[in-house]
Amino acid sequence: MSNRNIFEDVSAQSQPAQPVPSGLAEKTSARARRAIRAWLMLIFGMVVAIIAVGGLTRLTDSGLSITEWDPISGALPPLSATDWATEFEKYRASPEYINQNSGMSLAEFKYIFWWEWAHRQLARMIGLVWAMGLFVFWFTGLIPRGWATRLIGIGVLGGVQGAIGWWMVSSGLTGRMIDVASYRLAIHLALAFTILGLIAWYILQLGRTEPELMQARRQRDRALLGWSTALLHLSALQIILGALVAGIDAGRGHTDWPLMLGRFFPEDAFTATPLWWNFFENAGLVQFNHRMVGYALFVVGLMAWIRSRKSANDSTRRGFDWAATAIFGQMVLGIVTLLYAAPLGLGLAHQLGAVIVWVLVIRVRFLSAFPLKQVIRGA
Repeated sequence: MSNRNIFEDVSAQSQPAQPVPSGLAEKTSARARRAIRAWLMLIFGMVVAIIAVGGLTRLTDSGLSITEWDPISGALPPLSATDWATEFEKYRASPEYINQNSGMSLAEFKYIFWWEWAHRQLARMIGLVWAMGLFVFWFTGLIPRGWATRLIGIGVLGGVQGAIGWWMVSSGLTGRMIDVASYRLAIHLALAFTILGLIAWYILQLGRTEPELMQARRQRDRALLGWSTALLHLSALQIILGALVAGIDAGRGHTDWPLMLGRFFPEDAFTATPLWWNFFENAGLVQFNHRMVGYALFVVGLMAWIRSRKSANDSTRRGFDWAATAIFGQMVLGIVTLLYAAPLGLGLAHQLGAVIVWVLVIRVRFLSAFPLKQVIRGA
């Protein structure tokens, strides 16, 4: 029998696991959050770009130039004269060509084709950047606890967005329609802004540590959180109505302001049946609704800004300054765009203005829910 002490055996053969120093764990977590935040910023920029290209695609009437949905093979554009002739022949069979663009030259077709191809190609690039980033972070174990579902969710929504995009385009390829269905365009744009908003919120969250967010949450301004939530909902509704306006070119009619062809309410607002159809396809009513919600957004934005003056937090007050300025600027830009019958440059600027308003409203909601720590001067 061995004379060794049992405690000597345990101490010699089974060394206790060495704990990871807390400082090292915190540094690793901080690096992971910064890396994921940078990746999301890249995707954020790409989503803004695709919203802009999508707006140009609509404003140049290019959205129906590609009549098939080929997520993989469609990544390659026509590379020969024969390929171009084939694509052009497909387009010539579409209602848009027959009823609106009959006689279009191949050179004119190439112009609208490249806009739509660029829109779809950018969507593929966003998906690729998301997939590659997720793969790297997943297999290096850098995804913070609780974040896997959020990051996967962005990609899932992106896939749904692609399917909705084709559902939208397909609505203009049958019958006598020369444009996509306005309600499908609105759904497509609304989901794009939803994805953009989620990414913006995640970027803001990753800018601070979890303990910092928990501490900030205790200092939330519930009144401003309510006001910013109202702004968020009104902004979302206004973006959807703006898509309906763009979908039926409603911004190129009733181009006087503040009245509409000399009247407060358009005379032809409910001329079609069934009644609900007018809310989506009647240019006068769609534009009227967009105007009214715009005014409501401005008023609520002004009231929220006035309430924010009571906040003791400088960053929160400045956040509402920027949001209120953007809302006012967007309203003025919308009026100017209308008065000039929505030319390409102003139409695109107005759409990008909606992006700025959306992001700044999300930011003030975040600052209301998680106020930044403020250093007291002279302390």
